[in-house]
Amino acid sequence: MLLRLILKHAKPYRPWIIAVLVFQLGTTMATLFLPSLNARIIDEGVTQGDTDFIWRTGAMMLMVAFIQVLTAIAAVYFGAKTSMAVGRDIRRGVFHSVAGFSAREVNEFGAPTLITRGTNDVQQVQMLVLMGLNFMVSAPIMCVGGIIMALREDAGLSWLVWVSVPLLVVIVGFLIRLLMPLFRLMQERIDSINGVLREQIIGIRVVRAFVREPYETERFRAANERLTEVGVRVGQLFVLMFPLIGMILHLATAAVLWFGGHRVADGNMEVGSLTAFLQYLLQILMAVMMGTFMAMMIPRAAVCAERIDEVLQAEPSLRDPEVTTVDAPAHGTVEFRRVSFGYPGAEEPVLKDLQFTAEPGRMTAIIGSTGSGKSTLLNLIPRLYDADAGQVLIDGTPVSALTREQLSERVAAVPQRPYLFSGTVASNLRYGNREATDPELWEALRIAQARDFVSGKEGGLESGIAQGGTNVSGGQRQRLCIARALAARPKVYLFDDSFSALDVTTDSRLRAALKETTGEATVIVVAQRVSTIIDADQILVLDDGEIVGRGTHEELLESSATYLEIVESQISAEEVS
Repeated sequence: MLLRLILKHAKPYRPWIIAVLVFQLGTTMATLFLPSLNARIIDEGVTQGDTDFIWRTGAMMLMVAFIQVLTAIAAVYFGAKTSMAVGRDIRRGVFHSVAGFSAREVNEFGAPTLITRGTNDVQQVQMLVLMGLNFMVSAPIMCVGGIIMALREDAGLSWLVWVSVPLLVVIVGFLIRLLMPLFRLMQERIDSINGVLREQIIGIRVVRAFVREPYETERFRAANERLTEVGVRVGQLFVLMFPLIGMILHLATAAVLWFGGHRVADGNMEVGSLTAFLQYLLQILMAVMMGTFMAMMIPRAAVCAERIDEVLQAEPSLRDPEVTTVDAPAHGTVEFRRVSFGYPGAEEPVLKDLQFTAEPGRMTAIIGSTGSGKSTLLNLIPRLYDADAGQVLIDGTPVSALTREQLSERVAAVPQRPYLFSGTVASNLRYGNREATDPELWEALRIAQARDFVSGKEGGLESGIAQGGTNVSGGQRQRLCIARALAARPKVYLFDDSFSALDVTTDSRLRAALKETTGEATVIVVAQRVSTIIDADQILVLDDGEIVGRGTHEELLESSATYLEIVESQISAEEVS
């Protein structure tokens, strides 16, 4: 999985990878060549007192060292460039995949884990690519080349290589086996702490309103402690790893000096050869150590790659049709034909056998108790979810046969919880219509009763909006979201309880202005206040996912006990009849 993910995204950068391999090869060969030159200076130059030979060989060593530095710099440069590009492409792939998810997939994965997979998980894979490119060539060549060069210097000490290297490999392999499940658990704990932190930041006003800071602090402390616990267990294994590797290195050095010293004393080995053999043995063990660093990163990167691949391979439940032949002009007629829908894992459907038509030039209102399925019904029209049974049609065409672009041209929704993006008032209003002119934006603001407060801001349309619209009030945020929908000029307007934060006067003025502007469009309104929908051409009363009443306000007062109950809970029936 890990290798497949890396190879797929590294393919466009083969020239850079080849450059890394060539420069790493040059660096490694220079590193292997230096101890041999050093041995020649000691054995031939110093022993024979040949100053010219020492200068010539020393100059060659300097040149080789200079080449080593240049190739090492170039290798790291191209390696970093490649790993950053691969990380960027994987991140982009995760983002595009998540952007194509429906609400169902987002809920199944969860927002915290999607954030972690697009950031921390990608970073782990990116770091592995960087380390791999830096050590992929040098470590094995230095290990194999070091063994060959060491045997070339003196075969009598070769048994030290065959003992120390396998011992180091066994120790590292055992520790990696212990690390693998811990790294998987660590990523899950990061998901958990991200979830707690995200929830606390979003709900900070509620936390402060109910003075729940101590409780939330304890929640974060517990999540933090769980992550710390895993981190400490990983650290404990690392604490064991480095002393063991260091012990093997030092024992190998002492053994070379001890046994090599005896061979030098017996005349079976030159001093320069002993020095070179020691350097080659250290190079071999360093190569194994570099492989160890790689091996330590592979388990965590492999876990992250699996998590990333789950996102990349996830098939969105809502897909655009492969072929669309919808060329007819849009009018905005919305029709529900025996539609039923239930959320995944729910015991009962939320909507049951709904059948109605909303026509252009008419307002269709939906009212009902909390949990009756009003918002869910609205979400089926822009195809945030697909119906389990029946069909939702716009102008006689099932919404599943329309692309997202075609749906966006026909439908504009104002959600129950208004959301604004960081930027300016203008950038938010142009979210549904990038070609909208400034006069068109001011007109949308006028209709939404937001012109006055926007013109009063320094900068007007270019005044800043914080993420989520936190620098404007709830009512202002709602009006800006309504203006955003108006600027898109769709054929179908969906208002999901979009007037709840407005006072009665502003609500009345806004509805009057909307009626003039949306006269030829289909308007579907979900509302809690009867006063908001009293003038609707058609009111649908939902109860437990079923339509239990339909008609005008006056008709429903006489025919629907459920509607009458809702009316009486707000104002007396006599006052509004």
